[in-house]
Amino acid sequence: MAKRTKQPNGAGSVYQRKDGRWEGAAFLEALDGTRTRFRVYGKTWEEANAKLTEALANARKGIPVETTKLGFGDYLTYWLEQIARPKVRPSTYRSYETYVRLYLIPGLGKKQLKKLTAQDIRTWLVKVAKTCQCCLQGHDAKRPKQHKDPTKQQRCCAVEKCCRKVPSPRTVQYLHALVRSALAQAVREDLVLRNVAKNVQLGTVERPEIQALTLDEARQFLRQARKGRFYAVYAVALGVGLRRGEALGLRWDDVDLNNGVLRVRQALQRQKGEGLKLVPLKTQRSRRTIRLPDNLVKVLKERKAEQAAERLAAGSAWHDPHGLVFTTHIGTAIEPENLYRHFRAVCDAAGIRRVRLHDLRHTCATILLAQGVDTRTIMEILGHSTIVLTMNTYAHVMPEHQAKALNRLEEALGGLA
Repeated sequence: MAKRTKQPNGAGSVYQRKDGRWEGAAFLEALDGTRTRFRVYGKTWEEANAKLTEALANARKGIPVETTKLGFGDYLTYWLEQIARPKVRPSTYRSYETYVRLYLIPGLGKKQLKKLTAQDIRTWLVKVAKTCQCCLQGHDAKRPKQHKDPTKQQRCCAVEKCCRKVPSPRTVQYLHALVRSALAQAVREDLVLRNVAKNVQLGTVERPEIQALTLDEARQFLRQARKGRFYAVYAVALGVGLRRGEALGLRWDDVDLNNGVLRVRQALQRQKGEGLKLVPLKTQRSRRTIRLPDNLVKVLKERKAEQAAERLAAGSAWHDPHGLVFTTHIGTAIEPENLYRHFRAVCDAAGIRRVRLHDLRHTCATILLAQGVDTRTIMEILGHSTIVLTMNTYAHVMPEHQAKALNRLEEALGGLA
């Protein structure tokens, strides 16, 4: 076949390089609006010409070409610091940083951002789901070979006994969401044309079933908790469905005992290097105003009197710069992990199942559903972003709730038989 080196005017040119490969080149509009020399390569003239023809066709449609040579790993570093850090809560940023450092950069970091494909992402996610992270990251190898405490010496992968510590399906789903979010920003900044992570389909992941307390268990728990100093925290968490951080971050300025109103405005969170801090809530929906039942107003009045006595007893040692409702004996914020340990001890003493502290919030919702409260009202009490989230979270108790409603309908109709 004769050697071809020329194309018609405006079609760029295709020519053979000294190394034997074919190269196609044309001046096209780049993502930043400038005209740049765009190059494609192929083993044959036909392959290079086909790639160049596709690029020219896209250009005629007004689709610019991708020219960035930025590596995906470098882009992720930029995205974390410049996009994610200012936008998300500190705890969310720490989660992003951990997953990017341990998974995304080692797995996809060497790929060029513009050359990353859906196949690359899917192949990587499948590999992650099957790879023991203990082996990959050398967790056990960092421990001493011999230690007086056997639990602290090398084991599992470091002694060639793989523990098969593979990521959960939810972790894999989270990794996919991170890649998709990072690439969405790359599209917005005109670094790539499209978000290839959107084309990756993962299997559905079942939501873990909510481990809420039954009504009898909740009553047993509250009776036992009444004997300790954290009773008011548990009563608020269970009574109006506050998250742990929301309850511990509650200030007296947010509570109107005269009118029985509680406003959820911030949360208490531990931040790396800064200790416990009050932080904004994650979403606007989380900021909510709740009408307190009379019993909770009484509990909070008792808590206020108790705190006044503690302040008097502590004297100059009292330190409470935020005016928190729930504090230690000297006014400082309560360490969330200490509260959780106390919570488990109360569960044991009450003779009920050990659930998470967060499950008091779920218990609030499931009891409300059982009492016939509508989903929209529960959504507003819990501060969910959408009613769909509420319905999906408590889908396992919906059938029973629906059955009761339909039974009432049948009674109203005088029976259907």
